[in-house]
Amino acid sequence: MPIIPITSLDEYPELALFASLTEAQLRQQELSGQGVFIAESPKVIHRALDAGYSPIALLTEERHIKGDAASLIERCGTIPVYTGARALLAGLTGYTLTRGVLAAMRRPEPPALETLLAKARRVVVIDGVVDSTNVGAIFRSAAALGVDAVLLTPGSCDPLTRRSARVSMGATFLVPWTWIPPPLTRLRDYGFTTVAMALREDALELGDPRLVELERLALILGTEGDGLAPETIAGADLVVRIPMAHEVDSLNVAAAAAVAIWELRPRR
Repeated sequence: MPIIPITSLDEYPELALFASLTEAQLRQQELSGQGVFIAESPKVIHRALDAGYSPIALLTEERHIKGDAASLIERCGTIPVYTGARALLAGLTGYTLTRGVLAAMRRPEPPALETLLAKARRVVVIDGVVDSTNVGAIFRSAAALGVDAVLLTPGSCDPLTRRSARVSMGATFLVPWTWIPPPLTRLRDYGFTTVAMALREDALELGDPRLVELERLALILGTEGDGLAPETIAGADLVVRIPMAHEVDSLNVAAAAAVAIWELRPRR
């Protein structure tokens, strides 16, 4: 594997993958017919490799060549490894690298909805959540607590953004996911009962025994500020809320997701 020291920010045009391209531009970047995403930190990159994602290039601080990056370099075959001083790479990327390593990787085609749902019993629907940290945290909870698949509506944050994947600790590579265009009522066609999380007085309380009896359940989570749209709530089979104490009005969407996923897990 070639180790390529860099001393300036414009020596190699291919470094644009790590520097000047936005997340949207990376998605549209065509390499071998696929888009690109950036994975950050050795643990996240290893999980992406374990899941079968293909690396294009590594960018690492020179002090990590024989440290945190060594096992990645060994796994990644003949792709180029660009390296330089910490300050130089921070200037290139615009941020200090977490654990000193980035990987540019090929973006796979998301699976078809019907394929993803064929054997699923519990799915999470992320509807219009735009904060990358929240999306990453939801994926981490989904992976840890046994969710079979995650669906995202258009306008939600891409799970393969650098921050989402890092916050998830690589869980975006562990849980199958795809995009679902509206209406979400189509989930009934696959045998799912749709459950919208919303702060309504007439909602069922999380913990209602009727909920855990559902064979196939799709939990719908809304935006950080306004929650789910009224038409989404109206179209759901059930509306559920988490009871609050001490005059707290609601939980952060990622925290609410973890609580609800655990409570609604299949009991058999």
